Amino acid sequence: MLTSLYVEGDTFLHRQRPGAKLALILVLGLALYLTERMAVQAVAMAITGAIYFSLPMTFREALYRLKPVLFTIAVLGLINIWLLSPQEAAVSTLRLLAVVFLAAAVTATTRIADFMETITWALQPAERLGIVRAADVSLALGLVLRFLPDIFAHYEGLKQAHAARGIAFRPVRAIGPLIILALKDADAIADAIDARGIRGR
Repeated sequence: MLTSLYVEGDTFLHRQRPGAKLALILVLGLALYLTERMAVQAVAMAITGAIYFSLPMTFREALYRLKPVLFTIAVLGLINIWLLSPQEAAVSTLRLLAVVFLAAAVTATTRIADFMETITWALQPAERLGIVRAADVSLALGLVLRFLPDIFAHYEGLKQAHAARGIAFRPVRAIGPLIILALKDADAIADAIDARGIRGR
């Protein structure tokens, strides 16, 4: 069962600063957005995919982590084939895959606390202008990353519950229960935050 998005290791990506990794995602995303060449998108997807699947985890675990996202990209790809030309649909799909693979690799090689510290530092200028509260934004990001594994666990629990009752499981049927469970988790976390006075500081 997936308990954390972070993967222990000592790879090149593990040793890089979180800010540099986040900047890399931004630069790659912008660079791929500015080109429509399929060859460039395919090479980028192959490189980022190789980086992600070379991390110290099994291929099955790596694929499991991205299963919902890959399913969504596949659906979007089919819609794009209907709305756009085959080449445009392929370019869009490859671009999404490249960014997703790199983002997943960065998430797997960066601790949540490091993410939060970097986001807080990056938003300091906006906080001085009174636009946002950097600590609140970093806390929100940290909570999202922390509880993604719990959502996966809820999903697996629903699958097992269906199997135990001999009911055919369909992912669409899990959307409603997942939303309810996620909202319950959110309420519990909000109560814990308020009890500690974090949002009142």
